[in-house]
Amino acid sequence: MGLPRLRDELDLLPGASLADGQPSWTLHDPVRHQFYRIDWPTFEVLQRWELDAPQAIADAVSQATTLALSAEDVVAVVDFLVAHQLVQPEGADAPAKMAARLAQMQGTPMNWLLHHYLFFRVPLVRPDAWLSRWLPVANLFFTRSFAWITAAALVWGLSHVVRRRESFSASLVDTFNLDGLLAYGVALFLVKLLHELGHAFTAKRFGCRVPAMGIAFLVMWPVAYTDTNETWRLTDRMQRLKVASAGILTELVIAAWATLAWALFPEGGIKSAAFVLATTSWIATLAINASPFMRFDGYFILMDALDMPNLHGRSFAMARWKLREWLFGLGDAPPEHFKPLQAKALIAFALGTWLYRLVLFLGIALLVYFYFFKVLGIFLFLVEIVWFVWFPIRSELKVWKARWPDIRQQPKSRQTVWVVLLALVLMLVPWPGRVTASALLRPAEQWPVFAPSGARIEALPFKEGARVGEGDLIMSLYVPDLVVKRAALQARLDQQRWQAAASGLDEESRKRLLVNQESLYTAQAELAGADAEALQFAPRAPYAGTLKDVNPDLRVGQWVSRKEKLGTLIKANSPWLVETWLDEDAVQRVRVGDAAYFYKDSASGVMLRLTVASVDQDASRVLPKPELAAQWGGHVLSRDKNNQLIPERAIYRVSLKVEDAQAQIFDQAVRGQITLHASWEAPASRYFRQALSVLMQESGF
Repeated sequence: MGLPRLRDELDLLPGASLADGQPSWTLHDPVRHQFYRIDWPTFEVLQRWELDAPQAIADAVSQATTLALSAEDVVAVVDFLVAHQLVQPEGADAPAKMAARLAQMQGTPMNWLLHHYLFFRVPLVRPDAWLSRWLPVANLFFTRSFAWITAAALVWGLSHVVRRRESFSASLVDTFNLDGLLAYGVALFLVKLLHELGHAFTAKRFGCRVPAMGIAFLVMWPVAYTDTNETWRLTDRMQRLKVASAGILTELVIAAWATLAWALFPEGGIKSAAFVLATTSWIATLAINASPFMRFDGYFILMDALDMPNLHGRSFAMARWKLREWLFGLGDAPPEHFKPLQAKALIAFALGTWLYRLVLFLGIALLVYFYFFKVLGIFLFLVEIVWFVWFPIRSELKVWKARWPDIRQQPKSRQTVWVVLLALVLMLVPWPGRVTASALLRPAEQWPVFAPSGARIEALPFKEGARVGEGDLIMSLYVPDLVVKRAALQARLDQQRWQAAASGLDEESRKRLLVNQESLYTAQAELAGADAEALQFAPRAPYAGTLKDVNPDLRVGQWVSRKEKLGTLIKANSPWLVETWLDEDAVQRVRVGDAAYFYKDSASGVMLRLTVASVDQDASRVLPKPELAAQWGGHVLSRDKNNQLIPERAIYRVSLKVEDAQAQIFDQAVRGQITLHASWEAPASRYFRQALSVLMQESGF
């Protein structure tokens, strides 16, 4: 068959040696600015393209070199060139084929819109000429002298930071004010600009053209980019590695000088910006840009360090092949031949990349869902999941479908089916359930002692752990305002009594008798109210018990604040109970009478048998026990609002009766963990209920 003609504008450039030692070449498509690395056999085929016949080319290569090629090998090269549009279109139907291919590449308007929502680039400048003019100046930053000066600046700056570490730590708080955030924004813009210029000048220094710089949008999130594709012209992989790592190295150099600037500049915006550049900026860059799992700097650094172009695609192909072998045992040859250790590393890298991207894309999808209004958020959430998660899975399922005749004949396929069926059975069969949560063990009858308002301690007859008899005065509090108020009311009452007693002496007084008696009754009632209020500041024990939770620092004459807890009276021989709060999913699996166990925090060997006594039917709007909040070591996620703990999810109070007499060894409330023997339930049922709960929660518009 006649071969298609190669496009005239293609460039064939020498490349670096491959990992196995054979030479390579780079095929450059200047129209689309694409580069393709080809191996020795492909190069020899292209050298003899004018022979115009696969068999003739294969014979010529086999005779002139040590390679043994067949016509099929030449046809594979032809298919590669045609697939990547590196040949000239021929024939009467060539325009129609090109139009069809263009339409296929562009897809439907909806596909175009979705693709450009997920990722698109906006070139802003064509910096090549400008870079050429300023390259002599930029070369100063590539010298060994500048590297030594930067190292000295870093050491000098760090020495100041060590001596003034308290001030350095305090600068972190300052970055959260308005001036600090403004300085952070300006510094972030400048450092990202210098990051991209680091790539651009390094590429230009090695003779590469930099056609464009601009902003790329990943799910509408802006990131700067520099087109350095021409680095594939470089035969030295260390030069490509320097271009790929130039951005991160630039930020590290900036961080070194910013550390020194923070030490030298006075307080102000420049110092705040220097602090940001010396700390958070480069750390965030390393955390994001240095990751090899996305196509950021870290990926290209790793690719050039390993000298393995298209690292993601090749590792993914190896992982897909290995996955099919694990599941079906097809016995296919690997897509590429690597050393055993290298092949395992590539497969592990691909699996890690898939897991990383799954978590990342799910996170982005959730952010998109919560950021936009609900209808658009749901649509964009589905776009994220379908495009980034479902489409890759669907493409692999298509391969399985095409290979189904081979798959169904393999013994390992039957093993996989049995494993899947077993997993389904395990998901659908009910299992005994356990619910674990933090809980509070406390006496069933206890009486908290609070200060009704700000007061001064006048008497403290009992200390921590003291036995208190019924009716005993626990403490006496002095409130000056209350004393003044009572004295005024007493004086007023005495006056009303005198007026009432004198009402019969003359005619006018007798007329005011009813008024005076009414005023007397009012004064008596107000004085009784003041006396009742005073009793609150002299609490007496409602029953005999033990006084606990008394602050050892309390002293006579000390002032206490309103609602400050001063102690807890525990009734003698009081039964003990355990309280906890469970979320909706857990509480549905708990029934009155279920058995449970309590384990005290940080106490070995202490276990109490419990029985569920009651389960509240209404959710608690407030968590009354701060000991069970997650921020205090408990399990309930909550937030502080107006000095109250508001649960993040609906929670229900569960009370448990203590069956063991061992509870008497505790003399006050203690926190611990409980394990409830909940009802049997299939895992699939629980997951379905949780998913349904989320859907119902988010279904409101």
